Amino acid sequence: MLTDSLDSISAPARRTLLRKIIRERSVGRQAELVQLLRQLGFEATQSSVSRDLRELGVAKVGDRYILTAENGLAEGAATNDFSALRRFVHERMTAGSNLTVLKTRVGSAQSVAVAIDAARWPEVVGTISGDDTIFIATAGPREQTQLGERLRAIFGI
Repeated sequence: MLTDSLDSISAPARRTLLRKIIRERSVGRQAELVQLLRQLGFEATQSSVSRDLRELGVAKVGDRYILTAENGLAEGAATNDFSALRRFVHERMTAGSNLTVLKTRVGSAQSVAVAIDAARWPEVVGTISGDDTIFIATAGPREQTQLGERLRAIFGI
């Protein structure tokens, strides 16, 4: 299809522009992103923007999109990379020797979990999030302790 070939040709440039828009503006709806891209001369649909956001590692925090993967949330990332998410996490507890539970504001768990996954911390095996709860699996008690220290430094919990 012609649309598919045009979409794949412009995807890298469109994603670069999406990064810039999200960095510089407070945008909370895909329809708004589609409109901005079109104003700047890029063909975009809601489905192409949705794919782009997923590919870029964009998370929605509150009522706006943020760049998580691009902002350097990688192993050893500074704690201020999570500053936009800090206000959403309010409690940390352990369940056994390799499971940590974070409690967030309602509707925020997925965004925090995406940021944790994007950070690729060596002590984290994986995350599962609901609406206001995140389960973070670690390989064992030593890794759970490391994670606890990291979360305390980032979220103050």
